[in-house]
Amino acid sequence: MTIGDADLTALWVTLRLACMTVVVLLIVGTPLAWWLAHTRSRFKVIVEAIVAVPIVLPPTVLGFYILVALGPYGPIGRLTGLTLAFTFTGLVIASALYSTPFVIQPLHAAFEAIGKGPLEAAWALRASPLDAFVTVISPIALRGYISAIVLGFAHTMGEFGVVLMVGGSIPGKTRVLSTTIFDHVEVMEYAQAHALSAFMLVFSFLVLLGVYIANRRFPIHVS
Repeated sequence: MTIGDADLTALWVTLRLACMTVVVLLIVGTPLAWWLAHTRSRFKVIVEAIVAVPIVLPPTVLGFYILVALGPYGPIGRLTGLTLAFTFTGLVIASALYSTPFVIQPLHAAFEAIGKGPLEAAWALRASPLDAFVTVISPIALRGYISAIVLGFAHTMGEFGVVLMVGGSIPGKTRVLSTTIFDHVEVMEYAQAHALSAFMLVFSFLVLLGVYIANRRFPIHVS
């Protein structure tokens, strides 16, 4: 079993994609998860359903609508004049949308378990809202952050349908591990496909193992 230069390039693209997707989702998802954990808005259930849609929606369906939106005649293309379909930037947008529940839901659960008590105590000591969140809430929610980062990263690493629809598997630009495995199988290069698949299998197991260990070592203390 051998892994060629093209496969290593696909691995690098996949790692870049996973890292950038997690960063984007942490920036966008943290305030959204906090809002979901504490809001009493009647629209909460609608937002929760929207966040969870990628779990049940076929990836090709989601990928198709993202492709249309990012294309030259889609709403984003018409608004910005840019065509993000079949680009790495478009791939990041698609991956972020597809991995949304795997980042936001662990954060939502962590923030909900913590409650507002620690934050209000920090406010009483004259800490600013941002300082209180960073120095008080975030350390308590460490397990939630670990789960969100690991699951979001791993889910992006294993994407296929969405990245194929939006990225088109362009070598060196949008070709990732999952589409590389598919390409190898199509031309009956089973040795290369097996090597990459075995890597993904071991990686997936280690990810889940890491999440379970983190859940045991970093419990969320509710006050």
